[in-house]
Amino acid sequence: MKAWRGYRSFWESTFRPCARWCKVQAPQRELNHYLYAFMAQVAQTAACNRHHLLDARLARWLLMTHDRMGSNEFHLTQEFLAHMLGVRRVGVTEAAGVLQEKKLISYRRGNITILDRKGLERASCRCYRAVNDIRDSMLG
Repeated sequence: MKAWRGYRSFWESTFRPCARWCKVQAPQRELNHYLYAFMAQVAQTAACNRHHLLDARLARWLLMTHDRMGSNEFHLTQEFLAHMLGVRRVGVTEAAGVLQEKKLISYRRGNITILDRKGLERASCRCYRAVNDIRDSMLG
């Protein structure tokens, strides 16, 4: 009986704290990976808004929205897109017009339909791929 108690106290003092630590560390590690991917996206978006053309930035935003919505059709107002892209609404109209002329999207009264995703990826700036690569490497 004494041997059992000794084993039990050895297990409790050695492995139980480790088990608790592992349970805490796994979510912490996942959270750190998520935060790293999120901060990379924020930094890349800031650089993108400064250096890339508006139609390429709009293509990137539409691709990001498509990735999260899982649908080729969604509703984004000019006001929302203008705010996200840091331009006036007329800029959104012009950029959407460029993408429509290339037959990449259909855009009418805030209703957007992606017609050619591969073409939209080619029209977007390299920031879209860079952020996706970081997200995929960090979050699997």
